Amino acid sequence: MTEYHPSHKRHSPGIFPFGILCHSLVIQQWLISCCKVRMPLNRKFDAAAFAVAVALTRFIFRSREPYDLDSVNFALGIARFDPRVHQPHPPGYFLYVCCGRLLDRFVHDPNLALVLLSVAASCGAVVFIYRLALRWSGQPAARFAAILFLLSPLTWFHGIVALTYGVEAFFSALIGYLCWLIFRGGHRWVPVTGLVLGISAGVRPSSVLLLGPLFLLALYRTPIRYKVTGLLVLALAVAAWFLPMLVVSGGPRVYFYALDSLWRLVPSRTTIFNSSPVNSMARAMTIAFIYLLTFGAASLAPVTGLRNIRVRSPEFLFSAVWTGPSLCVFTFIYLKFVNSGYVLLLAPAGCVWLGVWLSQWYRGSDLSLVAKRSIIGAGAIVNIAIFLFSPLYCSYRSVRRFESQLRTVDGALAKIADPKDTLIVAFDSHFLGFRHAGYSLPQYLTVEYPEVPQHDEIRVFAMRGRDTSLLPNMRAVASERFIFYPLPQDGAGYRKYLESVESKLPPDTIRVVHLDGVDFVTGPVSCLSSLFPKTAPRTSGEQCVSGVPVQGGPVYNRAHPVKTQGPKRLNF
Repeated sequence: MTEYHPSHKRHSPGIFPFGILCHSLVIQQWLISCCKVRMPLNRKFDAAAFAVAVALTRFIFRSREPYDLDSVNFALGIARFDPRVHQPHPPGYFLYVCCGRLLDRFVHDPNLALVLLSVAASCGAVVFIYRLALRWSGQPAARFAAILFLLSPLTWFHGIVALTYGVEAFFSALIGYLCWLIFRGGHRWVPVTGLVLGISAGVRPSSVLLLGPLFLLALYRTPIRYKVTGLLVLALAVAAWFLPMLVVSGGPRVYFYALDSLWRLVPSRTTIFNSSPVNSMARAMTIAFIYLLTFGAASLAPVTGLRNIRVRSPEFLFSAVWTGPSLCVFTFIYLKFVNSGYVLLLAPAGCVWLGVWLSQWYRGSDLSLVAKRSIIGAGAIVNIAIFLFSPLYCSYRSVRRFESQLRTVDGALAKIADPKDTLIVAFDSHFLGFRHAGYSLPQYLTVEYPEVPQHDEIRVFAMRGRDTSLLPNMRAVASERFIFYPLPQDGAGYRKYLESVESKLPPDTIRVVHLDGVDFVTGPVSCLSSLFPKTAPRTSGEQCVSGVPVQGGPVYNRAHPVKTQGPKRLNF
């Protein structure tokens, strides 16, 4: 249960989490009734009903602030598209940002515009998951598959935040459905599928790599003219957004320069080709955990379903090509738990297969009807509880806690720091990091620690007025003092990292201001040469001195050497 904060009155949906859970139980009685083999409702109404249920559950729980670092990048990209300064980060997600910009013209809130994209994509995903399962195994399987997507903790989370993964799941479901139609002889769908795949690459460029093999499989049995047509439409669709993106980004050299810099900085360091195989094993275990998080109680369905699978069936071959490339990339190239949304591309295939197995269990189990419905209801409650109350980053509880922390930090910092003479130093963190500081406090100049290599140069990311730049040096900064934007206080890793940063500063030169339950580390700008040796070198004769005035209190020294006494408080 989230801790109450007065600011929740303005931002919360107005329903207490326990009340939401009770309300959800009523919804689940309707969902359980949908599991009957024979239903009077027609199939089109079924799909529409699930889409409406997805829309309501996502919109009610939507995030009010950009939740993740990437969410802020996308919101900034709506105002000015520039992958060179990570507005948004490379490879750019051009069509995603363009769609967000279009919606922002109506809602005048970049985060809400992108969240609405996630909600709409989730509605589309559940429709095509339902339709594919319907073709594979009939209406009971389709209903189970749709319920799994509706109540999946991870797909639910990505339907309420401003991230691309929910949209990618929609394209995975749509392309999977269209490729199945082609695979079973519907050659007329080839051009449409090529177009959709090209558009999906504009949302997440990795889609071509991960879903392209499925398109090639679907084309394998088509006449040569359809093969040529499909590939030509795909190429034209990609070119239609890729070439304008290069122009807006400043040209091919600038765009690929930024893309290469990010690749060198993050993903390239831990691939199977240049790191220990242990990293790949750890990523495989992470994928297994994300599977449990995605389907919750329904993760146990393969226990009864695997024995009925036919390895030589068209569905098995199709699914292997649908999911295999993604599993290989996430296992051997790059994946972190905080990026668990990557695996959402596999969710449509997982929902369909689990839906088929659950329908087989429901139809063939010797348990009484009451017992089977009770098991389904209990599983639904488990999944809802995971989404609402789990301590993981992808829960409603965590979203609300983060938003409360963000408002508290921003309000307290504004009380003790004047934008005219204060430089905010923030950190490269997914939560309460540089991006959140610069986005939510646009009146301040904010720089990111640490410095970042840009091929042969060292630069510092800086933000003011919700616009980003890369500073070659910080000598022109007019601020008298700096203040650290505090990291989340509920993690030992964050505290340890902050202590390691503080240890690089000269002893007895910084102060800590405690206000509204938050510690703010502050000191003179002249001391930052220890943190930014390349971009803020100390000039000859310049000294790092303490005694910088601070608005408000209480304030105390934080000394870096090991001490047996507590911090000395100073009265202002």
